[in-house]
Amino acid sequence: MAELRSEEEQLDAIKEWWKSNGTALLVGIVVAVALVLGWHAWQRHQENQSAEASVTYQQLIAIAASDSIDDKARAQAFELADKLESDHGGTLYADLAGLIEAKLAVGANDDARARKALEPVIADSERPYMQGLAKLELARLQIAAKDADSALKTLDGSFPEALEAQRQAVRGDAFVALDRNDDARQAYQEAQNLAQASDQTLYGLQLKLDDLGVEDATP
Repeated sequence: MAELRSEEEQLDAIKEWWKSNGTALLVGIVVAVALVLGWHAWQRHQENQSAEASVTYQQLIAIAASDSIDDKARAQAFELADKLESDHGGTLYADLAGLIEAKLAVGANDDARARKALEPVIADSERPYMQGLAKLELARLQIAAKDADSALKTLDGSFPEALEAQRQAVRGDAFVALDRNDDARQAYQEAQNLAQASDQTLYGLQLKLDDLGVEDATP
């Protein structure tokens, strides 16, 4: 009987607990299920978005990799790049699209479009390496436009270590444009040292050093 009472007491306690907490528990379960289902839906949405971006990017790459691009193909590539940047801004696909668009624009002598394509990568990308690549390209455009001072400003600040040799090489180009040959020589030599230390190849760098009269530069 004592055991029975104990079981009855336990049952009564469970009933009392359920009366006090059952509603909250059910609400908690419903919310948890909704969150799980919502998370799965979000994951599916992200996967769909990623798949869509991947297809668009592959189409862009197919055009950009072509040996000859006519005006129609270039316009299509610009359209694809704009779509990636507007629909998938902040993603790696958008960053890559900006760089590719800039490359194609330079090939079409459309420097204004090239700069516009690089700006969001520099301003908004969460990937320092992609930002660094965009800064290098923008600096080259600025040097070509006889705005070497702006190029040096573009290359200021922190830079990914893997791009430091290229950064120094472009800084050298800017200094040459400003007739600051001593600064150019120092930047080129630093680029040479960094490239050798990391087994990178910077084509034409030794020729630039030779043009500045550096006879003992490391080949």
